[in-house]
Amino acid sequence: MSQAACGGGASRAVRAYIAFGANLGDPAAAFDHTLTQLNALPATRLAGRSRLYRSAPVDAPGQPDYFNAVIAVDTGLAPLQLLHALQDLERAAGRTRTYRNAPRPLDLDLLLYGETVWQDGELTLPHPRMHQRAFVLRPLAELAPGLHLPGHGDLASLLPAVADQAAAPL
Repeated sequence: MSQAACGGGASRAVRAYIAFGANLGDPAAAFDHTLTQLNALPATRLAGRSRLYRSAPVDAPGQPDYFNAVIAVDTGLAPLQLLHALQDLERAAGRTRTYRNAPRPLDLDLLLYGETVWQDGELTLPHPRMHQRAFVLRPLAELAPGLHLPGHGDLASLLPAVADQAAAPL
């Protein structure tokens, strides 16, 4: 896919999956608010959501546990447009990137954008670590159990590798 294609408007709706995470404030309220905000984005409609899961922070001991979920949207926004919209929602919720793995009131990661495989300095699709994280794979399996992750295989085949990671539905 060309840079212009990734940054320009898409002509038809594409199913995208977004990881939600929060460990500051009221994560459950943040999740509900995020669903409303995503549904209000231009050319974007909420297509599904997982339950919330609770997990320990990765590479950040001493922080509060995270509340995680995966959200599906059908969007006419191009991948970079959607990424920028997600970053705007994070900023509006008070997220600051003071240091790597800092606690946050809202974290939104673009996991998948259809079957798009993309990598540049700003965006990598599929998300580069999603296949290694139970707090992403388990909620994603709720929404799309037969999903194929480009470059990684079927979702069901990835779940056993994260079976030892704690990520429990609420």
